[in-house]
Formats: sequence, C-alpha cells, structure tokens
Amino acid sequence: MATIPSDAPVARSLASDRKSGFPWLLAVAFALTLVGSLRVAEVDPRLLVERDALANVGRFVAGAWPPRVSAEFLGLMARPVAETIQISVTGTLFAVLIGFPLGILATSTLMWRGVLHERRVQRRRWLLGLPVYAVARALLSVFRAIPEYVWAFMFVRAVGLGPFPGVLAIGIAYGGMLGKVYSEILESVDPRPLETLQAAGASRMAVVFYGLVPQALPTFVSYTLYRWECAIRASAILGFVGAGGLGQQIELSMRMFQFDEVLTLLATLFVLVALVDFISGRLRARLL
Repeated sequence: MATIPSDAPVARSLASDRKSGFPWLLAVAFALTLVGSLRVAEVDPRLLVERDALANVGRFVAGAWPPRVSAEFLGLMARPVAETIQISVTGTLFAVLIGFPLGILATSTLMWRGVLHERRVQRRRWLLGLPVYAVARALLSVFRAIPEYVWAFMFVRAVGLGPFPGVLAIGIAYGGMLGKVYSEILESVDPRPLETLQAAGASRMAVVFYGLVPQALPTFVSYTLYRWECAIRASAILGFVGAGGLGQQIELSMRMFQFDEVLTLLATLFVLVALVDFISGRLRARLL
C-alpha cells in the first residue's frame, strides 16, 4: 500500500531553518548596536596613552606618593570611617524594611496566582491582590530606576548635609533592588511543600511562613549581605554630594589637590570593603 507523503517533515524543516537563522540575526543586531554605541560614546583607547594623559597620571602619582599616614590625619579620618560604616549598616537596614514588605506584595504567587489561589473562594482575593501587586512592582521599579547618587542629591537638598541623606538614599535605592530580588526568590521556590501544606488544610499564612519563607530565607540572607558590601562602596560615593563619610573627605582632598590624602583614603576604603567581605562571608557560612 502506497503511503501518502506528509507535509510534517517539511514544516519541521522550515521551522528549524527559521530557528537556526534567529541566532545569526541576533548576533548581527548586537554587533551593529555595539559599533554604534562605541561611536556614540566616543570610545577611543588611544586617549589613555596620549602625552597629556600620561603627564596628568604622572603628576597624580608623584603627588600621591608617599601616602599621608601621620597620626594627626589618621585621627581626623576616624569619624569619616565610622560614618561610612554607619551609613552602610543603617541604609541596608532601611532597605530591608522597605524591600521585604514590598517584595512580599510584589510576589505574584502570593498575591494573585499559584497554589494559594487555586480555590474558588480565593477569587475575591485575586481581584484585590492583582492591583496591589501592580502597585508594589511599580514602586520597586521607581526606587531602583533612580541611582542612589541622585537620591542622595535630592535628600541633601531636603534635609541638609551629613550622613542622614546617605542613609535615605541607600535605603530607597537598595530597597527597590532587594524587593525585586526578594519577589523573584519567593516566586522560584519549590511549590510541592506549599501544595502539601494546603492539601493538609493549613491556612494561607501557615503555608507562607512554614512552606515559603524557610525555603527562601538562606537566599534572602546571602543577597542582603551582598548588598551590604555594595553599600560600603556606595556610601563613599555618596559623600561627593555632601552625604558624609569617606567620600566627602575624598572629594575635599581632591579639590585641594592633596593626592597623598586621597591615596590614604582609597586604601582605607579598600580595607573597609575587604573587612566587610570577610565578615559577610563568615556570616553566610554560619547561617546558610
């Protein structure tokens, strides 16, 4: 009996050809975008080795060496160092207080879909949860879309100079980042323990606190500690707009062309970042 040729292999072949051509199209688009970006950004590595650039670097190195390590100067730097640490710790705390509740509200599997919303009685909660979810996602997007440097600039105008604007800037900007990551962590947990708890008759809150949070907590801690490391560097940068800490002193020393002080301050910042990295690593090892 003769078989009727099928069009299915041909269709699969055409689909395969289209799929195989897409990576090439994407690569060409990326290459054109890269070339255009280099031209628009005026990237020219030759400027780094021009005579004027090398002369400026030489003047900086000559003025920065040896670094200033006098007891008087180091004593004056004790307060900026303490401010930098305090800004990072308090700012990260504010970020957690902002990011955690917004991250909960921005988790789709908690607010409007998933295991917790499969029952018919949950339909009213679905109608209420979706708008709340959308508002929380929008707030997190706004918080993290504006850099902490700009937040600090605005808060300096609002509350004046000092470390408090730096704390607020880190709290708002990092709160948006933490909330976004917290929501993604909660959405990616294994749903099977949640289904088991719900099948056993557990309440919605019990499913969240006994099935959802324990799975997400280790990753929460790890990413929060990483953000604390980033806050140390950010608190130094925020000082350039008057938000206190080491950054403010670095800006003053550079303005006065005291490059030996700048080198000492940069070395101090390096030690702080390394110390925080060590502490957070030990904390992750104990808690995770």
